[in-house]
Amino acid sequence: MSHLPSQNCVTMMTRSRVLSRGWMSRVSLVCGLMLAAGSVSQAQLSMPPVRSSQLPSLGDGSDFSAAKERRLGDRIALSIFRDPDYIDDPVLGDYVQGIWQPLMAAARARGELSVELEERFAWKVMLVRDRSVNAFALPGGYLGVHTGLIAVVSSPDELAAVMGHELSHVTQRHISRLMTQQQQQMPWVIGAMILGALAASKNPEAANVAIVGGQAVAAQGQLNFSRDMEREADRVGFGVMVDAGFEASGVSAMFEKLQQASRLNDNGSFPYLRSHPLTTQRIAEARARIQTAPPSVLQAVPGNAHLHSMMSARARVLGDPGVDELRHMVDEAQRAVSAASPAAVLTPALAGSLYGGAFAASRLREHALARSFAARLKALAAKVPVAFSATHLLVVEVDVGAGKIAEAAAESRFASANSRAELMVQARALLAAGRAAEVSDKLQTWVVMHPKDALAWQLLSDAWGRQNQFSRAVRAEAESRVAQLDYPAALDRLRAAQELLRSGRGGADQNMHIESSIVDTRTRQVALLVREQSLEDKVDRKLQR
Repeated sequence: MSHLPSQNCVTMMTRSRVLSRGWMSRVSLVCGLMLAAGSVSQAQLSMPPVRSSQLPSLGDGSDFSAAKERRLGDRIALSIFRDPDYIDDPVLGDYVQGIWQPLMAAARARGELSVELEERFAWKVMLVRDRSVNAFALPGGYLGVHTGLIAVVSSPDELAAVMGHELSHVTQRHISRLMTQQQQQMPWVIGAMILGALAASKNPEAANVAIVGGQAVAAQGQLNFSRDMEREADRVGFGVMVDAGFEASGVSAMFEKLQQASRLNDNGSFPYLRSHPLTTQRIAEARARIQTAPPSVLQAVPGNAHLHSMMSARARVLGDPGVDELRHMVDEAQRAVSAASPAAVLTPALAGSLYGGAFAASRLREHALARSFAARLKALAAKVPVAFSATHLLVVEVDVGAGKIAEAAAESRFASANSRAELMVQARALLAAGRAAEVSDKLQTWVVMHPKDALAWQLLSDAWGRQNQFSRAVRAEAESRVAQLDYPAALDRLRAAQELLRSGRGGADQNMHIESSIVDTRTRQVALLVREQSLEDKVDRKLQR
């Protein structure tokens, strides 16, 4: 499968390096179907901003229940959580959530997001360390965004265009509808046909191996159905994006970037074998319909462009670009500082350069330079509140990286933290400063409201461990595994906590009997989840035979 363009296969993240880690073994029965469904479309949106009630959908046509789809999505997500390229960066995550939540609200208001799907599906956005310009949707409400996509887009509107399209693939139940349509065909055969059809645009000989005789006809029908799904996602996604307050021009701008990104591996041939209409067609459609869209309500928010430029730079660094690229970002920041006058006003370009330079220099362990860039950015961002908040967290991160723990702790406004990014970044600084009690108090409140926050549980585990509350630390570690759907590992940790409590080594807390009751209850609950997961594995193995 290494010969396939990544944009055609990222729905299941079927890069060859990922396949070797066992992803395909978990989803082999549906891989071909989901590839054809076009869950990942390179965010190709273009249709007019109309409400769902104005145009008909393709029809539900799905016998695949929401509960089954969620279970399937959970199992695929588990593999993503285990992958080294999955990243939980709270700063970049908060920025993406700032785009995602308005899209969800718009989908809800338009009637695209039903009450059942909202309750049953995960609706989780995952960040993946990958320099390709892409995003993907999975069953059960899981969506993924590559760092390469965030690094390339020029505005929040372009990113909203991508995410709105992927959101619509999920709300319209495209994956389950496709699986229902093809339930009488052998999934392995379907997968071979679809992969061969997609390969034809680059290597016709490879396609001939996979598609022969009458199978090509079936594959063509499958791709046609996928094109219909893409057009439906175009229509719904465009409307959701615009209703969420984003600028409609972000759609056509995103198409142009995608066309440029794929020019080396896509010559435009074999359009009849594609699961998506040609990008040039969608660009034209998007431009024709922008005139009917309302103006953005978010463009006037001061600092939005600055924040996007900074987060784009952060995504470039998190994408693990290599020493040369990091050095280039540092040099770019140095040139920006040299060109700026002492009374310079912070522009989006300058904000991105300084932020990227500081973050890259910190990764290169050039801590003095990183702190210099961060301090310069902080001074310039004082009059741009949106940018200043992100800059403040950058200063804390850079100080921690430089070993300036006292300075980082002094910068932390932990007690008044009102976002996940503020809480997580400052918690790390305070843990390094030996203020674990403050961290555990704050994080206990947070995980009550956000029990599926794996990173928060991990930090809470660290905080409790530093206070010699060993059973609590192990239980928090177990909860972080539960949040990432790794129930066997969570059960192992909970049993370890039980053993600590039985042996009297649970820790210094005076309420160990309450802790013991909590651990016993959670052990029974997680054991039940493990048994359910094991039964599903047995069913899948039978179906594969």
